[in-house]
Amino acid sequence: MIQIGIVGCGVIGNRLAAAIDGHERFELAAACDLDADRAASLAADHGTDRTATTTDHEALVERDDIDAVYVGVPPLAHREVVADALAADKHVICEKPIAADAGTGRELVALAEETDRVTAVNLPFRYTPGFVQLREAVAAGEVGDPRRVELQFRFPEWPREWQDVAWLESREQGGPLREVGTHFLFGVQELFGPVETVSADVGYSGPEAYEDDVVGTFRADGVRGTIDLLCDHEGDEENVITVVGDEASLSLTEWYRLVRNRGREDEATLVDERGDTVSALLTEFASAVDGDGGDLVSFAAATRVQEVLDAIHLSEGDRVRPGADDSEA
Repeated sequence: MIQIGIVGCGVIGNRLAAAIDGHERFELAAACDLDADRAASLAADHGTDRTATTTDHEALVERDDIDAVYVGVPPLAHREVVADALAADKHVICEKPIAADAGTGRELVALAEETDRVTAVNLPFRYTPGFVQLREAVAAGEVGDPRRVELQFRFPEWPREWQDVAWLESREQGGPLREVGTHFLFGVQELFGPVETVSADVGYSGPEAYEDDVVGTFRADGVRGTIDLLCDHEGDEENVITVVGDEASLSLTEWYRLVRNRGREDEATLVDERGDTVSALLTEFASAVDGDGGDLVSFAAATRVQEVLDAIHLSEGDRVRPGADDSEA
């Protein structure tokens, strides 16, 4: 059994703990949160009699009986917790985004390269059945020649009602691009490779507050892309990635539903199952720990996504190369 400790006992930490409950290779050994009650609640709901709780992540990562650490804290704290876990010779699963900025992401890539520990970032499109079929269909030419990849996000309220954490409102580490856009820009990367250039007009909800209005374009492997994000409006939430080809279009909606020719008379749903992406991540992670490969999203791949997010914020309507320093932008 792989003994794992959870640092960060919020919504996603509890989701991971629930997956650990039913996974034959993992056992929850410890839980950590700055809020002692939240750590105790997670341990009570998903742990065993052996599950320890603490408010100090250093105490958790230093435990000899822990093999791996899941890092589910806010992005600004990722570097400290990941670095301490790797220094303690623990395997690491880090929640997305890799960090609040790409510079910190590159530091984490370097730290991961210095160790033989298994590292991964939780970006579930790697395992989502609808997205996997989308990726394979585009590669097989089922849309013909890809002409456009379109990202559309609508959030009537940000943060969403169930996200009761203030840091999601901050420009420094929150906002819908980091929280949601990360997934879909990773999807673009899975479909077409790294994003090469970005240009965006970004509006913010207030000083030092999250982006609430983004219209932009990008290129990946010669395919033009668009990003259209709006918060705090009348209407329903929507998150969609669409690949438009010269023969057909494919759209992933509601995070999992794959639709061919969405909005047309010949519209057809191709995939309508969510899949258990957290369990899939744990299975692949266990394979990697065993030395049997493992289909994981690397720190480097996640950092390439963060470079695009940084470029969107930096562009101010100018075309920016992701990964460029401010002086190069």
